[in-house]
Amino acid sequence: MTRFTDLLQPAAGTALMSRWLTGTAARSRAAAAAVSEEWAAAPSPPGRLSQHILLSLDGTGLLFYAQWTSDDAHLTWARAHRDNVVSRVDTLVPAIQRPGLHRTRLARSVIHDPDRPAELFTVTTLAAHDVDAALVPRPGLLATHVHLTPDRRHAHLVREWADAASPDDNTRIGGHDTGPYTLLHALVDGTRRELPRTEAESAMCIPEQGQHV
Repeated sequence: MTRFTDLLQPAAGTALMSRWLTGTAARSRAAAAAVSEEWAAAPSPPGRLSQHILLSLDGTGLLFYAQWTSDDAHLTWARAHRDNVVSRVDTLVPAIQRPGLHRTRLARSVIHDPDRPAELFTVTTLAAHDVDAALVPRPGLLATHVHLTPDRRHAHLVREWADAASPDDNTRIGGHDTGPYTLLHALVDGTRRELPRTEAESAMCIPEQGQHV
């Protein structure tokens, strides 16, 4: 399966993370398909390098991970186009909850195992001064990617796990955890790339798009 390092763009000046809470797997898949089609159909905006959608393992929400050359490039696009894109998605899948956007920059990556495939991803938000304690090896932890907020006071850790059993209560490090997630859609340079299901997602029997939303 895809490793997080495969998604990283060297030219990225900012990494944006946001969650959409839909409530059901069918609604999540419908929302992901709708927004992915919006991105693929429109010209790639200046400064956008990639946009990835991750699906929570229980199917009730999505995580968006976008890389742009700068915050200014993203804001220019958002002011002109974001409301139209979101409104079209909301017409198809109403009442999506969006807790907010986090602007970050990748500060460093700690790779414990570069070879094993990543089955799941989690995101942990914590104070920046607590990061070092979170980087120690843990059972099933393949890598941790440290993203810092612009004021460098908070960190968002994207962690890769070997299997669904790995990110359990024994591996929690404090802070606020979301996930686990599997990678669902990837958009790089304006090209949409479909991704195969992981074993973890298949085991959950998440409904396909087209079922009741």
